[in-house]
Amino acid sequence: MSTDSESPRLSLIGSVALGTGVMIGAGIFALVGQVTESAGSWMPWAFVAGAVVVAFSAYSYVRYSSTDPSSGGIAMILTAAYGPGVIAGSFSLFMYVSMILAESLLARTFGTYLLQPFGMQSSAVWVPTLAVAAIVAATMVNLVGNRWVEGSATVTAALKIAGIGALAVAAIAATGTSALADALTGRDGATPPNQGVWGFLAGTTLCILAYKGFTTITNQGADIRNPQHNIARSIVIAIALCTVIYVLLTIAVVGSLSVPEILDARDYALARAAEPLFGSWGVWVTVAVAVVATVSGLVASLFAVSRLYDMLRRMKLAPGLGVSLNRQSLLLTAGLAIVTTSLFDLSRIAALGAMLYLSMDIAIHWGMITRLRSQVEFAVWIPAVAIALDVLVLVPFVVMKTRSDWFTVAITAAVAATILIAQFLIVRCRPDGTSGQPTATFSPR
Repeated sequence: MSTDSESPRLSLIGSVALGTGVMIGAGIFALVGQVTESAGSWMPWAFVAGAVVVAFSAYSYVRYSSTDPSSGGIAMILTAAYGPGVIAGSFSLFMYVSMILAESLLARTFGTYLLQPFGMQSSAVWVPTLAVAAIVAATMVNLVGNRWVEGSATVTAALKIAGIGALAVAAIAATGTSALADALTGRDGATPPNQGVWGFLAGTTLCILAYKGFTTITNQGADIRNPQHNIARSIVIAIALCTVIYVLLTIAVVGSLSVPEILDARDYALARAAEPLFGSWGVWVTVAVAVVATVSGLVASLFAVSRLYDMLRRMKLAPGLGVSLNRQSLLLTAGLAIVTTSLFDLSRIAALGAMLYLSMDIAIHWGMITRLRSQVEFAVWIPAVAIALDVLVLVPFVVMKTRSDWFTVAITAAVAATILIAQFLIVRCRPDGTSGQPTATFSPR
């Protein structure tokens, strides 16, 4: 019987497909309305700004992962920087939880878009029900193995890139040069009243969620062919593809809908934007692309996130289920995604995920600068700029979120505190001889 380690390794195309599979999903379909709430008609520029922030952030992941590829890329970087203790374990779990929340975002977006043509997109029962069904289906695909995951991701990535690209080009063609003018000059006052630059920066924070799927590529390291070269190539290609698609699509949206109209359809803005341009068939096409994008995103995300948890377990930074169960990391990840999908709406899921992810991202760059300069060759100024950009967007987001939804900030703080306390107990109770060192040895080039 074959194991995962015996499964065919992922090609460059396969790893790019998995990365874009996670990125082109809920990020663009659900976050357009959320970002517009903060950035107004400057929403397309917020996605551009998000790409800039992520481009700087990706550098640290590329430099380390190209030197030391592994199936737990994030955890390996943190452990190399801070040692196998509370800091590395906590921020690794921050990433793990943020990726589970990303899966919840994908799942709820699937339910929302599938129900939109029937006017049931706000159903408190059917949206989470369909979302849970999507998670279960994606889990079943992952149980088949790497070959099926890569095959399905490659096909669906091609379909949704072609579908979304065609929608964006058609929409811009239908609106004429006004769509581009709206994106360049702003519409309806550029930003909502009393938010201004801070609103734009807060919106950029959410846009980062639409790109952070590139980190799933680093978590696939041990499964990628020629990882020293293909990890970096995969990340660059995935971010570039998504940036082009996001900018085209958001320009089309602001050219088709006013800010109030986008906010009114905040969870399914792309479907609403297609309607005045193409009629009911445009809505159905958008829904079809959204379904393919979100389901394939779930398949890719479950694949990568379960690999991350496998690494955390081997490094003794996270507990197992305490029972003998095949693929328990995958099942645990799917189970937690079902719980968060059932408990939180799209807005709260996005906010929780953004705050946890950016906190972890800052820890990665700080570790690179302060601990890994002698082990990994890189330009120090780039992760330094990445930290500055993360702080620049995160602070306004937290401040504005505290004013409008303090409960979400409180939940984030509670989750972070729980993870820190649990890590302290795990490290304190770790028996002698189980230091938590990664199973793969680090050999800097």
